[in-house]
Amino acid sequence: MRISRNAAGTLFLAGALTMTLTALVYPSMLGVQKVSSAPSRVIATTSSGPLTEADRDFVVKVRAAGLWEFPSGEMALKKGTTQAVRTAGQHLIDGHANLDATCRKVAAQLGIILPNQPSPQQQGFVQTLTADTGKKFDEDLANILRVTHGQIFPAIADIRATTKNTLVRRLADQANDTVLDHITVLEQTGLVNFDQVLFQETTPPKLPSSDMTPPVPQPGEPTVILSPPAGFTPPPSTMPSPQPTLG
Repeated sequence: MRISRNAAGTLFLAGALTMTLTALVYPSMLGVQKVSSAPSRVIATTSSGPLTEADRDFVVKVRAAGLWEFPSGEMALKKGTTQAVRTAGQHLIDGHANLDATCRKVAAQLGIILPNQPSPQQQGFVQTLTADTGKKFDEDLANILRVTHGQIFPAIADIRATTKNTLVRRLADQANDTVLDHITVLEQTGLVNFDQVLFQETTPPKLPSSDMTPPVPQPGEPTVILSPPAGFTPPPSTMPSPQPTLG
């Protein structure tokens, strides 16, 4: 199933494995805050290495970021009032289109289920940017996205340093490069309020799990795919195809 870019703001991912690779429920919280009560617990054994709750939740975070930041980038191209904001938007589109392709491939190989709608929290980010105009849009784009990228950046380093799963490690490598690029272009807009951003990064709101969790997809519901930008080149198909078993 392929959707238009304007509809991409209603996307999100979560993932899990079960004995039959179809039914582990989502973790209780799937945002940029705490997502797992037992992150080191192995939930599946695959030919690419053991898959832990932390590994699964990391794939969730990367996918989740793209499913609302991709449409935010599209809005930046249309509504940004400066070239720097529009450039940041293009980087968001290109980077997350590639990460989305990788996440979907990793999810398929590791048995991770992909929801098709974002969490209420992430929908709120998109709604804020949709309602904004002019300079207010530029400022909110730069600061909201700088906060969320700053929050996921250390999570990437942590999973890269601790995961035993080679597919998750490769995803972490790509995510690290992409997020650093996005942090850089957002800061180059000259609109980032660092005092405010750092406070929000270190003092995130305490939201109920329902605000952080996407709706579970209906049985047989096709996976929503972000429409890639013109000239998009998908990542090479070099990953092995592990067959997960109950860990």
